[in-house]
Amino acid sequence: MRVSRTGSAAGTTPNSRGGSSGTPPEHLGGAHLGVPQPRPTDRFAELLVAVLSGQRPVHAMLRHSAGQAYDELIRLAERGPLRTRGARPVVRDIGWFVPREGAIEAFARIGAGDRLRAMAFRLERGRDLRWRCTAVELGGPR
Repeated sequence: MRVSRTGSAAGTTPNSRGGSSGTPPEHLGGAHLGVPQPRPTDRFAELLVAVLSGQRPVHAMLRHSAGQAYDELIRLAERGPLRTRGARPVVRDIGWFVPREGAIEAFARIGAGDRLRAMAFRLERGRDLRWRCTAVELGGPR
């Protein structure tokens, strides 16, 4: 079961999380022809959890990452930080902050059974208007 991602953690606008004057992430995905797109924070959090839990190979992030983020994902994935023997890890909550146009700093609470981990990641929009992960960190018990 997922906790709502639109309210409590980050507020309904980035202004409630630290004074950003940017646009909430749900409006940064580039919806075309009126079809709403999922927020990039949601898509990337799910993909990162799948990679870090071993459900998907790390090369699944190759075209979705830039800079040193892919190298960090390789290091993290080798340790299998979100692999569990019981419940499958799920994204419980996501918060975000928009420090400038074309960048989102996000955090996610990842739950697996009664265990909870924290994940932070940064997304940047390229000239091709695609979002890419440029940094990722994982916190919690090792």
